[in-house]
Amino acid sequence: MTFADLRRRLGGPSLAAGLSMGAYCLALAIHGTYPFGGRSRAVNDLGNQFVPYHAHLWDLMHGNTTGDLLFNWNSGYGAPFLADFMAYLMNPFSWLVGLFPREAVNFPVFLVTLLSIGLGAAVMTVFLQRLHPGAAWLRGLLGAGYGLCAWVLNDGSPDPMWMWGLVSLPLVSLACDWCLREKRWVLGTLVVAVAWAGNFYTGAMATIGAGLVLLLRVALTWTGWRAALRVLGRAASMVVVGVLVTAPVILVSLKASRASQPAPVARYEGAPGLTDYLAQLLPGGRSDHSVPNIFIGVLGLVLVASLPFNRRVRVWERVGWYTLLVLVGLSFVWTPTILLWHGLAIPNGSPYRAAFVLSGLLTMAAWVSLARRPDTPALLGGAGLTALVLVLGRGHHSSVRPSTYLLVLAGGALVVGALWALQKDDRRLRQGVAVVLTLGVLAGSTYAAYWATVLRDRLDFFKPRETISASSTEAYRVIRGAEDWPHVRTDPGPHEFASNDPLLLGGEGGSYYSSYLPAVTAQLLHDLGAGWFIEGRHTLSPGDPVGKALFGVTTYLDSSSAPAGFTPKRAEAAPLVTLRPNAKPDTSSVWARQQSLLGSTVYEVPKLTPVAGPAPTLHGTSGWSVPPTPRGGVWTTFTGSCTPGSTAYLYGPWFNGNVLGLGAKYASYGRQPMTAMPIRELGTVPADGQIKVALQTDKGSQVPAQPVGCLLPGALPKALAQLKGVSQVRSSGHGLDAVLPAGASGTALVSVPATQGWVCSVDGGSWAAPQSVQGLIGVPLGQGAGRFSCTFRTPGLNPGLAVSGGALAVVAGVALVTRLRRSRGQAGADR
Repeated sequence: MTFADLRRRLGGPSLAAGLSMGAYCLALAIHGTYPFGGRSRAVNDLGNQFVPYHAHLWDLMHGNTTGDLLFNWNSGYGAPFLADFMAYLMNPFSWLVGLFPREAVNFPVFLVTLLSIGLGAAVMTVFLQRLHPGAAWLRGLLGAGYGLCAWVLNDGSPDPMWMWGLVSLPLVSLACDWCLREKRWVLGTLVVAVAWAGNFYTGAMATIGAGLVLLLRVALTWTGWRAALRVLGRAASMVVVGVLVTAPVILVSLKASRASQPAPVARYEGAPGLTDYLAQLLPGGRSDHSVPNIFIGVLGLVLVASLPFNRRVRVWERVGWYTLLVLVGLSFVWTPTILLWHGLAIPNGSPYRAAFVLSGLLTMAAWVSLARRPDTPALLGGAGLTALVLVLGRGHHSSVRPSTYLLVLAGGALVVGALWALQKDDRRLRQGVAVVLTLGVLAGSTYAAYWATVLRDRLDFFKPRETISASSTEAYRVIRGAEDWPHVRTDPGPHEFASNDPLLLGGEGGSYYSSYLPAVTAQLLHDLGAGWFIEGRHTLSPGDPVGKALFGVTTYLDSSSAPAGFTPKRAEAAPLVTLRPNAKPDTSSVWARQQSLLGSTVYEVPKLTPVAGPAPTLHGTSGWSVPPTPRGGVWTTFTGSCTPGSTAYLYGPWFNGNVLGLGAKYASYGRQPMTAMPIRELGTVPADGQIKVALQTDKGSQVPAQPVGCLLPGALPKALAQLKGVSQVRSSGHGLDAVLPAGASGTALVSVPATQGWVCSVDGGSWAAPQSVQGLIGVPLGQGAGRFSCTFRTPGLNPGLAVSGGALAVVAGVALVTRLRRSRGQAGADR
């Protein structure tokens, strides 16, 4: 291949990648957003979730953590990790994080988005050539519009793992094109596998979109049922085998999902109005409510609008593409097909996560028109249809803003004029038009990306929030300096910098935010008085001394008014592994559950009596219903008595209102089942032993039947001293070994959640799943045990590897047979 051939092949994709990445960077630089300014990258709490994941990936790459790909000792006091890795870190660009310093982990996360934009635009440019031959630079301009489509700017960029979907759609479309041409089945299968492995969620969406395009192309090139079935059968087998190659990803994720804390129930609120939907075709705005984000820039918009009027395109081809666009657009707003696009579950957040597929189809339809060089009537028709969409959308002020009018009117005039000039035979004029149109696409894409970023930052959900900072770097140093795993834990909570501080800062904390957070972990921490968000999909570290002691936390970070925002503190704690007699636990209250695991009585639980304010109602063991407090009225007040000098704590996980008692006053934001508040300290019980707790709530709320516990003076240190530990404990990436004292019996209690996948062996015996002791790992020792070992085996991994191996064997067999046939054919030709 000559240099000219290489330039001809790479020119269009390079232009698309350069324009899309350049426009994105320019928009961020003008806005002053990281990494081009002082503002943090505009990410929400979900975005902050992924920076810590990349920090943990850096640790794995550099041997800087206690866990491995199978298990994460840092989060949730020990949690499976492979499903998280596959969901959040399989975008190949995520692996660049290892090339940068750990304290600069924000930057490679930014690169994941940036490089996915560039690669997606480039691959789309290549596919457009397969769709219909045409000038590379024109394909590159449309590819750039796809790379910076509205989905990227509003949905994809805050969630870097989804950005692989932008690459997958044109990539799988290329594989389907090979099926149409009946070649490269093996390579197409591997392409499908790459799409699904990089992110199976968006990979599935991309596969559906590419399949719909293939069906349309088969219909438009119809040569009979036999040929059509041969092409479709080839494509179906390619997709099935490609997906089976990624079986470990799918089966591990499926098992983890089934064992995870259930997501909040999401309901589709209904379709946007027709004019609201059409307004999303217009760049330069951003809706303040959930709609499909689909614009692809002014050039693509005008060309899609010109397609019905382009007489150089066959009538049935125009009808086919518009029918496909309408059907896919409708499928985004009909509940059964929304479920199909999103893996049979209405997603929390936007129900239009597959919108990049429609953006890709719009780009393809635009090229179908542009490749046939629309004449003047077609351009005028496209301009008129674009103007009609602008007029129809004028009432939707969040989507159609002054920036939208400026971009569509000025950009539309430039596009129509430039495309009209391209009809002339003057070479110098055409070259000038190419420069002007390229600069126009760059300017328009930058402008649209800038306004999408500005408008996104104005929404409370997307407030910029710094993840890596001087304070978090100092916290990382403190945690690393105090590390003594597996003897005790060092918890970066309860203070929070981001949504996954243990991944970001190291240590071994209870905080964990993941779609695959095990239900066992969430329920365990909740039962022991820790808080949670998102119905338990985001757990927090315990803030009370007994809760920290149960999990072996000797060093932790507490929020304070210090310059760094936190203060390191020390505490007494139980060892990671303790020996307990077999006993039935008391689970009647949070205080009883803590004491059962501790093996000693450390709390005094007072009987509370309502004495003032709106009278609460006690529903047996279910708890108290606290009625609304009248405006300016007396708060609902309870009294009780405890030993003087003890420390009183309140546990009101679902209470929403204000709390006042023993000098403490704080707001409680509980909301069942979404947000659970942790155990909170009220203060020291005075000399008369009387406790008074006042509760104020606007709409009525609830507290447990025994909401107050008094930690007796000196009781916790005494209880910890009585615990019987093991002689030695060692941990590996996903396992634990403990040497027991002579004559050990009863149960070895490991302060690690008993998630599905753990198996244990005593004295080299057979492996078996451990007991669950109130959610913790319990290993029955029998009599006179000397040691035990536990290891974590990822559910679904071995079957997934077996299926994947079989699929790869099929791919290898097909490749071998194809090679032999070619060799025989060549030999026959030589004879």
